[in-house]
Amino acid sequence: MWRLRIVHTTGYAYQSPVTASYNEARLTPRSNSRQNVILNRVETIPATRSYRYIDYWGTAVTAFDLHAPHTDLTVTSSSVVETERQEPPAEELAWKELRSEAVIDRYDELLRPTGHTPMNKRVASVAKKIAKNNEPAEAVVAAAKWVRGELDYLPGTTSVHSSGLDALNAGKGVCQDFVHLSLMLLRGMGIPAQYVSGYLHPKQDAVIGDTVDGRSHAWIEAWIGGWWGFDPTNDSAISEQYVSVGVGRDYTDVSPLKGIYSGEGATDLDVVVEVTRLA
Repeated sequence: MWRLRIVHTTGYAYQSPVTASYNEARLTPRSNSRQNVILNRVETIPATRSYRYIDYWGTAVTAFDLHAPHTDLTVTSSSVVETERQEPPAEELAWKELRSEAVIDRYDELLRPTGHTPMNKRVASVAKKIAKNNEPAEAVVAAAKWVRGELDYLPGTTSVHSSGLDALNAGKGVCQDFVHLSLMLLRGMGIPAQYVSGYLHPKQDAVIGDTVDGRSHAWIEAWIGGWWGFDPTNDSAISEQYVSVGVGRDYTDVSPLKGIYSGEGATDLDVVVEVTRLA
């Protein structure tokens, strides 16, 4: 078991005063069988009143709004989380069971294409081939391996609006693109799959007490009789280094911060993630 402290700071600088803004932050880690949230607080400068709720997908949301003119806004989420290595599902289903009416009905929304995870003939053909040669659990890993063979990891080549198909056509992308393309394959096989946002401590042999530059990260969870996570970008199972925050159909369901504001001009955005292994 690891204990991690994560401090995620987002700063906005506006070219002219913003008179009002309404915002949602998805920056609170999840408590589940693999991780336990000891502490989380989301604070803003200027200070705001906020309220929390759990969204449709089970992600904690901190909503806040500002009605005084401001040229800067800083949002800081501080968390302490205990994590464990992921255990495989107690029961792994065969294809026949996965494709039953009960499963399709229950996970309908996580089997359908979305704007970020559209389907095309090539991806459908690859999905069919992988499913033919593998059992569902093996197919999840095989799908991630195929994606790694098609995409080079290259920051700055795609945007938050890019789809998995855009990345496939470009042959490059970031973790978000690896996840979207993996989701396209899994859903094409009939495996319910969701996008997971969170954080990754970059060092397996992390020194206790050292603060390092962490990063926001994304991976997949596939339902193969139980939820099972896998990181297609790094070709790895989910270990103590991973802290999950949000889940949904694709990036649009889990974006860390989104909102609207009343004012002129573009904004400068600065994001810093610091991760410390405490135990």
